[in-house]
Amino acid sequence: MQVCSNNQQILHAVSTWKAQGKTIAFVPTMGGLHAGHLSLVHQAKANADKVVVSIFVNPTQFGKNEDFDHYPKTLEQDLTKLEACQVDAVFTPSKEQIYPNGYTSHVKAGSLAQGLCSKSRPGHFDGVVQVVHRLFEIITPNVAIFGQKDYQQLLVIRQMVETLSLPISILSGDIVREQSGLAMSTRNQYLSVDEKETALKLYQVLIQLKQAVLKNQDLSVAIHNSKATLSQDFKIEYLSVFDANTLKSITDNTSKIAILCAVFLGSTRLIDNIIFNQG
Repeated sequence: MQVCSNNQQILHAVSTWKAQGKTIAFVPTMGGLHAGHLSLVHQAKANADKVVVSIFVNPTQFGKNEDFDHYPKTLEQDLTKLEACQVDAVFTPSKEQIYPNGYTSHVKAGSLAQGLCSKSRPGHFDGVVQVVHRLFEIITPNVAIFGQKDYQQLLVIRQMVETLSLPISILSGDIVREQSGLAMSTRNQYLSVDEKETALKLYQVLIQLKQAVLKNQDLSVAIHNSKATLSQDFKIEYLSVFDANTLKSITDNTSKIAILCAVFLGSTRLIDNIIFNQG
């Protein structure tokens, strides 16, 4: 496994593989790797000849008073996990490698970045597409894999790729959950033992809301009841039921539905979702 800390090293590796006719799959991460990330790596291995994983905590997607300075940094453990997965190269750039000309960028998030997470994190998705576009420029993958847990982000990146006509296939990986049902996240390590026990209630509420939607119960009432249950343990940022393709209100023509939520448990922000077909 090659560990490349600068652009020249990863460019050399990728150009060598492409000269051999190899395809490249890319999994961008911010480190703090867990089984959810590794499932994306396995998916990448199934969809290309070579796999590149990046580890870069991107400053432009963190807002004021967010956890950029304290975001878990576990590089040695991450590299051990990736080597066990037989990753071909890991890109661990500095911010100077990613942003040699500063943080300004012409790449902006599109319409799917409106609402949901962007309400409380203004500019977040601009930062996401900025770094993803830059990583795409450097690594030039054929395929890139993103997790479903960050569902709005997944759609925003797909929209960016389509808008800019980038020759990259964007695939999504299923949410990987702990035994309790809690969606795996690097930020779960912020939770105390008691908070982890409480956190499993989040997924339970989402499942109940899904059942209410499938039974054609009044949607506003079902969402109200779910929020009332969640508010006993969580501070709710949003709980929404949308068309999974457009992130707009569902209609009779909606084929796929997304239940999306963001909550705070103590000082830890948790996001989760369930995506399913209507009827």
